[in-house]
Amino acid sequence: MAKAIWRDKVLADSERFELVEGNVYFPPDTLNRAYLKSSATTTVCPWKGMAHYFTVVVDGQENADAAWYYPAPKPAAAAIKDHVAFWHGVKVER
Repeated sequence: MAKAIWRDKVLADSERFELVEGNVYFPPDTLNRAYLKSSATTTVCPWKGMAHYFTVVVDGQENADAAWYYPAPKPAAAAIKDHVAFWHGVKVER
């Protein structure tokens, strides 16, 4: 079981997830998308591919680029396609 929380709101909650490099990646159907706003930010990981980001928004407070995902990962990271991981103060409980 894993849960992502920011400002006392549950952003994601799931019994199934992928753990990669110490990060919990939540399946897309376990996200509370009401708290996620698309970001123009992207970064590149040599083995996972291009990451895209979400800004987390709770009660009008924004946490810029606090979530990321890989919409088209490289083959080695295929298991995390569209799964979302969190950082920047988002608490992930396992």
